[in-house]
Amino acid sequence: MITNRTFTMIKPDAVSDRHIGGITQMIEAAGFRIVASKLTKLSEERAGQFYEVHAARPFYNDLKTYMSSGAIVAMILEKDNAVADFRKLIGATNPANAEDGTIRKKYAKSLEANAIHGSDSDENAAIESNFFFSRTEQF
Repeated sequence: MITNRTFTMIKPDAVSDRHIGGITQMIEAAGFRIVASKLTKLSEERAGQFYEVHAARPFYNDLKTYMSSGAIVAMILEKDNAVADFRKLIGATNPANAEDGTIRKKYAKSLEANAIHGSDSDENAAIESNFFFSRTEQF
């Protein structure tokens, strides 16, 4: 099922480096509408729940620690072809491989501190959105 919504999260490195405004401007300039937005902080336990799919991977514990190290901004975005268009806007996970004009090329510091998360499928966009937002918080 293709939807017109996706989920994103501005990660602790980008929040602490004061890039919320710049990233949000890029998102809106690309034609996305922000349906919900929340500045919050994940506990290590909650970060582990969010990234549970990676629990068997060697980077899981570091990921939980990193994602609970500071504030994040969770957002639900809306646009036709939202998931695919947003994945293109954020760029490759490794900013060294990201194309010019992408969020990660501009704001990411490293493979781990890569500024932003984006859902990889319509199904995960729904799951991740519901992890952070109730239906009443969405516009």
